[in-house]
Amino acid sequence: MPIRALSDHLINQIAAGEVVERPAAALKELLENALDAGATQIDVDLAGGGIRRIRVADNGVGIEREDLALAVARHATSKLATVDDLDAIATLGFRGEALASIAAVSRFALASRAAGRPHAWRIEVEGGTLGATAPAALPGGTTVTVQELYFNTPARRKFLRTEATEWGHCDEAFRRIALAHPDVAFALQHNGRVVHRLLAQGRRARVVALLGEAFVAGAAVVDAQAGPIALAGFAVRPAYAAQGGGQYVFVNGRHVRDRVLTHALREAYRDVLHHDRQPAYALWLALDPRHVDVNVHPQKHEVRFRESGAVHQFVLHAVERALATTGALQPAASAAEKLGVAAALTPPLTPESLSGAHSDRGWIPSRQAAMPLGANEPATFYAKLFGPRDAPAGGPDLPATGDDYPLGFALAQLHGIYVLAQNRAGLVLVDMHAAHERIVYERLKSALDRTVPIQPLLVPATFTATPLETAAAEEHAETLERLGFAISSLGPATLAVRGIPAPLADADAATLARAVLHELREFGGSEVLTAHRDALLSTMACHAAVRANRSLAVPEMNALLREMESTERAGQCNHGRPTWYQLTLADLDRLFMRGR
Repeated sequence: MPIRALSDHLINQIAAGEVVERPAAALKELLENALDAGATQIDVDLAGGGIRRIRVADNGVGIEREDLALAVARHATSKLATVDDLDAIATLGFRGEALASIAAVSRFALASRAAGRPHAWRIEVEGGTLGATAPAALPGGTTVTVQELYFNTPARRKFLRTEATEWGHCDEAFRRIALAHPDVAFALQHNGRVVHRLLAQGRRARVVALLGEAFVAGAAVVDAQAGPIALAGFAVRPAYAAQGGGQYVFVNGRHVRDRVLTHALREAYRDVLHHDRQPAYALWLALDPRHVDVNVHPQKHEVRFRESGAVHQFVLHAVERALATTGALQPAASAAEKLGVAAALTPPLTPESLSGAHSDRGWIPSRQAAMPLGANEPATFYAKLFGPRDAPAGGPDLPATGDDYPLGFALAQLHGIYVLAQNRAGLVLVDMHAAHERIVYERLKSALDRTVPIQPLLVPATFTATPLETAAAEEHAETLERLGFAISSLGPATLAVRGIPAPLADADAATLARAVLHELREFGGSEVLTAHRDALLSTMACHAAVRANRSLAVPEMNALLREMESTERAGQCNHGRPTWYQLTLADLDRLFMRGR
């Protein structure tokens, strides 16, 4: 067949398949144009999920009469002038394709009144056929109306989903734009019903309005800057991750789906999130436009960073630090939710002091007196477990002033599994094994930055080893020494553990050694210390953590609470399970129907 040039009409219809795959894509393009025009108020009216009608009205600078026809022409834009402009794109739109593509597959109308002009003008396009410019009534700004999307391309229209599905996509596109630009007021209605009416507001208020109060209440605040790059927003703490809420990342005001950022955020949650949960966040990344390329895809949802490695590390560490500070310093998800109690999420505790404080519930003691409870373990148990402390472990020797104690003071132990404690808010329940596992894990990570000190055993622990275990002990002797193990062979089928990591001095030496040898066999020495380091340390911490049915004295329980308060990421164990829950007095009142 001979080669022929395609007509402009056919080119526009082909482009529409890339740019306007569904009504939500058209809505996104129109909203971005309104924002680029400097609008401070944008009103959206949809019908039939955006299939029957999309109308976007803004109060931006408007379009001059003579530019209306150019506005719906392909590759005509006011946002780029030279090739150099592509290297530092500061606007949301720039390709000059959107309006032409939308107009090619719909009944399209564009009305605008340029700033300072006495009249508004309107132009209509019917399936790509341009009409005449006519006067219009408009107080200012621009109004774009798109009706009967894909009316002239039935093959494309049949691929659209139901109105409800397309409306869901439109609502999500609106949310992304509104979240990205909280300083702009938005309104959205669908089939005559007002869905959103958002005032110009700050990021926190906009997130609350669109994602809910629970999203913010359960999130760590991210605020980091390094030279020309900054990251701000909210990263939902792992205990709340099951509630969902979405994943939103904005780069210079543009919602993006980027592999570098997605991987960095997944890594930031890797150490604290349970495997069956998904992270949730709303984050705004700002950097020099010259350092990010947005001209990657016609829909402009992909970007490329000039220094992707640096961006990855910056985002990873910023979110990691934010999540780390929420360990025991802010309450985990309210246990009342698990019990079916409709209670508001507990805000972070900010007591001024616990010293002799009074409340409507009575006097809060500044120090806990000794309780007449027996314990099967000596009071030095936690001193051995955690090493020397700056202050005594608890009881009457606990300091009465200074830092607050968000997790409060121990009351008792339940079934040898849970520690019950009282704080200002009410009752705290702690899974002692999960909590201690996180504490040991963090200590091991810190120790491995150097060489883990070895605790020699007075009596070596021997065990029958398989040939593979014996070979692993000999092959990886250097790695074992760095991890704090001293293991030698007593024969072809016997290994002796002569020393174990000092932070794990009370662990079962033989069981711990077997677990480590298994990891070394599986991955090798270098891999264990790099890619699989955290998995190995997690295994070690799990074996060394205090077990269920281990009876603890009150000072020992208090020592555990104090260690949790000073340990990063103490709100979750190494496997992402929560380590503690808060039951507020209001939760308890509801359970017992007090005041009804």
